[in-house]
Amino acid sequence: MPVRSERLPLLPASPGSTRHLTVHRFGNQGARPKVYIQAALHADETPGLLVAHHLYSLLEEAERRGDIQGEVVLVPYANPIGLAQFTNGEHMGRYEQGGGGNFNRDWPDLYEPIIEAVKDRLSEDEAGNVAVIRHAMIEYLATQEARSELQSLRLALARMAADADVVLDLHCDDQALMHIYLIPANWPQAAELTADLGCRAVLLAEDSGGGSFDETFSTPWTRLAQRFPDAPIPAACLAATVELRGRADVEDATARADAQGLFHSLQRFGAVAGDPPPPPAALCEATRLDATDTVRSPVAGVIAYNVELGQEVKAGDVIAWVVDPTQPPDSARTAVTTEASGPVLTLRAQRYLRPGMVLAKVVGKEPLPSRQGGYLLED
Repeated sequence: MPVRSERLPLLPASPGSTRHLTVHRFGNQGARPKVYIQAALHADETPGLLVAHHLYSLLEEAERRGDIQGEVVLVPYANPIGLAQFTNGEHMGRYEQGGGGNFNRDWPDLYEPIIEAVKDRLSEDEAGNVAVIRHAMIEYLATQEARSELQSLRLALARMAADADVVLDLHCDDQALMHIYLIPANWPQAAELTADLGCRAVLLAEDSGGGSFDETFSTPWTRLAQRFPDAPIPAACLAATVELRGRADVEDATARADAQGLFHSLQRFGAVAGDPPPPPAALCEATRLDATDTVRSPVAGVIAYNVELGQEVKAGDVIAWVVDPTQPPDSARTAVTTEASGPVLTLRAQRYLRPGMVLAKVVGKEPLPSRQGGYLLED
């Protein structure tokens, strides 16, 4: 069966301008399991674009062999709006410049709007409940009308992902090791995926507080299970934000290996036929997201790091100095310490920062008092 590719137009933002999504579909529509993969929702996070390029080749060959057993939907760029946003030659793909905010925040709630639609249709049949809930999500999204280009983008992506068994949103950090965000209900189901990708951190949160794309499709299941305890409702969508290291980690060899890891996971999920090799040994354990310290600078200045990616640190260690070059050397440096004990997961590529900006993440094991405010993500 040939790959089915389509272009989904967005609502034009102005006369004479149009944008579209490109979507590649492998396997038979409606087949299970359905896996949805998208890249570069934060459009200036480039590694996923090259990974999608290599993954397409693997899926196209599997399609020719007749090995696609489920359905795989690949969106090689999830954000044509952000891809086009440049200011004085600098790519600005994290925020919608028309005032729409962070492209990966405040996604539609798929829990509250479907409660009335499902409450009298749930039963003791778990598979039947999954079908009822997925149908309600799709029906709700079908009734929504886009009133802006950004809303049309969000609706188009959500409609493709809402009934998927697996949703993988490919991102990256600034300078970082490979890591992934999940809800606890998807663990350890996702353990082989994280091993295939070589993750150095698996960060779990019931609700990270930002309305991110992945949690739009994972958290409704756990919330509905709590709302209707007498009806068996599984965590039927394994949804993850995959952080493909840092912005500069864009090379064919790296992307090809990441695509191969994803392909092996598609085989393990049952979406693609074949016998993948045994998963590699896990490089980390899963930890709570509120145990990861997002280390922020108290002052403005130039960062002089005292650590490297992957380095093990202890709570109270100085991980960086922020230097005010206008001050005498003996008073120019402000020490920045971490509250967590564990490996350094991310650093900041731009070495100048303002007060309150995150300059590193350190993966700890114990929940941090400073991380108990409900919003666990960066802006």
